[in-house]
Formats: sequence, C-alpha cells, structure tokens
Amino acid sequence: MASLKSLAKDTAIYGLSSIIGRFLNYLLVPIHTSAMSAQSGGYGVVTNVYAWVALVLVILTCGMETGFFRFANNGKDEPIRVYSTTLLFVSMGASVFLLLGLLFLAPIAGWMGYAEHPWYVGMMMIVVAMDAIQAIPFAFLRYQKRPLRFATLKLLFIFISITLNLIYYKGMHGSDAGAAFAINLICTSFIMLCMIPQFTGFKYVFDKELFHRLFRYCLPLLILGIAGILNQVADKIIFPLVYPDEAKGIVELGIYGAAVKIAMIMAMLTQAFRYAYEPFVFGKSQDRDNKEVYASAMKFFIIFTLLAYLAVMFYLDILRYIIGRDYWEGLSVVPIVMMAEIFMGIYFNLSFWYKLIDETKWGAYFSLIGCTVLILVNVLLIPRYSYHACAWAGFAGYGTAMLLSYFVGQKKFPIRYPLKSIGGYALLAAVLYVAGLYLPIDNMVLRLAWRTLLLLVFVAYIVRKDLPLKSIPIVNRFIK
Repeated sequence: MASLKSLAKDTAIYGLSSIIGRFLNYLLVPIHTSAMSAQSGGYGVVTNVYAWVALVLVILTCGMETGFFRFANNGKDEPIRVYSTTLLFVSMGASVFLLLGLLFLAPIAGWMGYAEHPWYVGMMMIVVAMDAIQAIPFAFLRYQKRPLRFATLKLLFIFISITLNLIYYKGMHGSDAGAAFAINLICTSFIMLCMIPQFTGFKYVFDKELFHRLFRYCLPLLILGIAGILNQVADKIIFPLVYPDEAKGIVELGIYGAAVKIAMIMAMLTQAFRYAYEPFVFGKSQDRDNKEVYASAMKFFIIFTLLAYLAVMFYLDILRYIIGRDYWEGLSVVPIVMMAEIFMGIYFNLSFWYKLIDETKWGAYFSLIGCTVLILVNVLLIPRYSYHACAWAGFAGYGTAMLLSYFVGQKKFPIRYPLKSIGGYALLAAVLYVAGLYLPIDNMVLRLAWRTLLLLVFVAYIVRKDLPLKSIPIVNRFIK
C-alpha cells in the first residue's frame, strides 16, 4: 500500500510539473507574437529553428533515456554503470555534433536560410547539445525517485526563461528573434550548472559490451522517435524549403506557428487527461487482457477531447488574444489542427494492443506510414495552399496512422470499442459545433452565451449517459 501511495505521489508531481510547465511556457506565445509583428517574419524564424531543434534532440539522445530505464532495472546490470555508459555515449555524440556544427556553421545556416544570422543557428546548436546531455541525468533523477528535484529544475528553467523574455520583449521593447535563442542558451547553461551533482560523485566507465546491448535495444526506438517527432515538426521544417517565395514563406510560417499554439491547448488538455486516467486504467487492470478497461479508456478519452474541442472553438473569440492581432488570419487552421491532435490521442490509446502482445514493430509501421503521408501532403500542397496544407497534412497523417492501428489491431488483438456510443458523442459534437459557429450572432456577449449553453448541453449529455453526478467523488456527498 505504501508503494502505491508513493507511486501516486510521484505521478502527481511529474504530471503537475509537466502540465504547469507547459502552461507557463505557453506564456511565451503572447510575449513573442506581440513583440514580433507577423510581417517581420521573426516568429517564423523561431518556429522553424525550434522545429529543427526538436528533431536533432531526438537524434542525439538516440532513445537512450528509455534504454537507461530498461537496463538499469533489469536486475543484471549495475545501474550506475548503465548511467555512466549512456551519459558518456550521448555526451560524446552531442560534442561531435556541436564541433562539426560550429565548424560548418556558415554553410549550414545558409542552407537553412539564415546566412545573415548564422548565430541564430549556432546558439541553438549549443542549446540542443546541452539538452541532449541533460536528458540522461533527468532520467537518472526519475530512476532515483527524486521527482521534486526533477520538477524544480524543469520549472526553474521556465521561470527564468519567462522572466528574461519579459525583460527584453516587454521591459526593453525588443523585437529581435535572436534574443529568444540567446535567452534559451542562458537558461539551458544555468540548468547545466545546477546539474553538476548529477555529473559527479561516481566513476565514469564506458562498458562496450553493455553499450552494444543498449544500442541494439535503442535503435528501433530511435527510428520510432524520428518518425514521431517528424509527425509533429516536419511541416515547420519543410515549409520554408518548398514555399516559392522565401521571404513571404517565413512570414506565413510565423502566422501558422502562432495559430497552432492555440490548437496546442488540446495537447495540454489531453495530456492532463492521460495523467489523470492512465493510473486508473492500469490500477484497475490486474489482468493484462482486461479489454473492457481499454475500451472504456478510449471512450472517455474521446468524450474528453470532444468537450475540449468544443470549448476551444466556442471561446476562440477570447482565446485569439493569446497571439498578436496580426496573426489572427491563421486562426482558420485551428479546428483542423485540433482534430489532428484528437487523431493523435486516439492513436496513442490504440497503441495498447501491440504493446500488450509485444509486437511493437506495428507501431513503427504505422508511425512511418503516417509520417510519409504527412510529408508528401506538405511537399505537394504547401506551394499552392500555404499553411493550410500543413494543417491538412497533420490531419491526413495522424488519421492514417489511427485507422491502420485500429483495423490491424482488430485482427491481432480485437477489442470491442463502444463505437455506437462514441459515434453518438461525435454526432452530437458535430451538431453543436455547427450550431455554435454558423448561427449568425453579431453581439459577442450573446454569441458566447449561446455557445456556453451549447457546451452545457454536451456536458449534460455526458452526465446523463456515462458520468452520473453520484459517481463523482466529493460531488456525491452533496447529492446523497
């Protein structure tokens, strides 16, 4: 019982720190978009460079975080030896990347379109190298069951970053995109210093035999990781490379990148659901083949995300103020990107089946096929449809992976999902969506009141069908 309480406490700390961290980091969006006008292209530069950073980080870490957990807990290898070996490998890889990157900075920056600002790229090369190295100590903190230190370091980075961004962009009225990269470099370097205790106090050993086993285990994870991150950032990397007008392309990318941030509210809400619901699913499922639990989890996940979708779309008149006014023209992609996020969440929930039967190769197949669809749609359609192609590419890519996983899963590990009930919720959400967005009400207060009423209809349907008030802790005390 004590171990379960400890697990619950650690899960709460990791979960809350992640959600709070993402929310606080979200505050950078209004800061940056209000300081950098859409036509300056500054936010397009930020969007593009950070997309590259996300991809390179996955490559440099090589899935070694997961590999560390796997081998540190196998009961055969000495954990500190696994830690030392993974840390040395990632550190050496990051150092080689940084050395070569800085040596060839001018041609790399020129190829990326930043010939006039090569140190935009150079600063983020240093940042991503340090981030890769820090990933292993962060994993070690989780292994040591030190969630408070883990969360403190993560949140400290964000608090310092927001403070420095406020000072420069608001206090000093700056507008240079390069300042965002310089601030990130300062914050990452500070966290590196804070992690000195995780880099000292043990003997560094590179175990070749252990590394070979680690690498064999992590290589498929690296492929999956690359496919997964490309699904998230490929559009932002490809956009300036295929858009006909380079200068206009970076402006359009900035508009898209800002609009997508509003859609990312869905990602934060679905993450919150996962942290709240996953412990329940696994806690209730003593039997690995408890298919009813997985079917129920899927149903409630879809209900939750449809509610979130309606909430964001109904209150977009308010949420649009998160980004600068001159970025509002990109808000038309928000419903498409949010639906793509729902598809991604469903795909995540469907992934249970191939994990349970130890056939994770299917996950690689689905991710790679979905990624291929996404990239093809981007490459073929961006020149003609600009950032709307990016939104539909994500929709098509995630939708493809979701459908493949469902239909193959029904043959390999059939689960009777309550499709009729889920379809009822989807149909109701569609009707409410049309009623909320296409009924012409000019007065914003009345429009929001009408949409709130529609949202309450959806909530009432949930309560009536699947979540009676008496089943909710605390609330049931007042209705007994």
